[in-house]
Amino acid sequence: MQSSFTPRQWAIVLLIAAVQFVNVLDFVIIMPLGPLLADALAISEAHLGYLNGSYTAAAAISGLLGSLFLDRFDRRKALAVAMGGLVLGTIAGGAAVDLPTLMLTRVVAGAFGGPATSLAFSIIADSIPVQLRGRAMGTVMGAFSLASVLGVPAGLWAAETFSWGAPFLCVGGIGFFVVLAAIAFLPPMTGHLDNRRQQVGFRALLSRPIVQLSYLMTAAVMTAGFVLIPNIAAYMQLNLSFPRELIKYAYMFGGVMSLVATQLGGRLVDRLGSFRVGAVGTTLTVVTVYVFFFRPLSEPPAWAVYLSFTMFMFANGLRNVSYNTLTSKVVEPEVRARFQSLQSAVQHGAAAMAAILSAQLLSKGPRPADWPGTTASILIGMSTVAAVCMLMSATIPLLILVVEGRLTPHATVLAPVAADRT
Repeated sequence: MQSSFTPRQWAIVLLIAAVQFVNVLDFVIIMPLGPLLADALAISEAHLGYLNGSYTAAAAISGLLGSLFLDRFDRRKALAVAMGGLVLGTIAGGAAVDLPTLMLTRVVAGAFGGPATSLAFSIIADSIPVQLRGRAMGTVMGAFSLASVLGVPAGLWAAETFSWGAPFLCVGGIGFFVVLAAIAFLPPMTGHLDNRRQQVGFRALLSRPIVQLSYLMTAAVMTAGFVLIPNIAAYMQLNLSFPRELIKYAYMFGGVMSLVATQLGGRLVDRLGSFRVGAVGTTLTVVTVYVFFFRPLSEPPAWAVYLSFTMFMFANGLRNVSYNTLTSKVVEPEVRARFQSLQSAVQHGAAAMAAILSAQLLSKGPRPADWPGTTASILIGMSTVAAVCMLMSATIPLLILVVEGRLTPHATVLAPVAADRT
């Protein structure tokens, strides 16, 4: 049994990690930029969730459409097209003049970013054997951590030094070179086409109980995360009176802990299974959300904010690597892109609804007289948002346990699909 990556597998994993770095950075950069965008484009902080909602809604629709045809193409070529569209949408975001135009560019980015994610995970599942899948997923998901450690602080610095649009141009420029590298160095990914005649139909795929449970698990994970995540930067600045110039350091420290979590979690998933790792991550998430968002101090010291945020990022890293590794084992290779595309639709659809729900639950109001702090306004309703996050999080370990228990034998012994046809 293979116990480590071959040089070719390492190259594929690192290139897909680079693709995910751009994809994730394009998505997460909106969150810490929220206060700057609110000032520059006259957007209410309570409505920032609509920016994430527009991106994720577009990604959900494109995921549904992509499930109809993505398995018919070389995954490398399809990934290049998806990443190219993402880059164009991101660059256009830097030219937005108000909330509607910025939302339009986020729709374009999301429409291509959703399929890019599903194709990236399909390539990893096609190329890496099951016994190393957790490690590979941990490395690829480390892109989220690097986006927080390097990308978000750099993006905030560029916004503060030049303009709010500078981060969009920077992310688009990096994405352009990553697309070129993926085209040049990824091998043709056509092994799944060998069994194309055996592909499972759309209805047959959705009729499988394990697929339904997997999508339910995905929806729970995304709802728990994105009812809260888009509002963290504004919450820290308004409710906790945390200085805006220090937010980039919170994301940097949190990104370091998330990187530790994905690398550690990936190896632990290969050894212990997804349920145990996911249960630990979920427990830490619920505790952190309760302390930091549901029952917070009105003006905590900076070290307490850093500690709470880094623990939240660490917990989410453990939970996410466990569930993503598990979903990579649910279906056979020839229908994997279809499954991943539908999963992308579920992911982004749930994230969109969660972001929009949080925008509906939150409002901006005056700071109560008995609340110490330096800002005149606060976000009202964060305790309700935190309660939704905790309730959804509590369902995740059970869903992971049920899905893991229903895996068919192919999920534990199947060799990776050949990367190319020669």
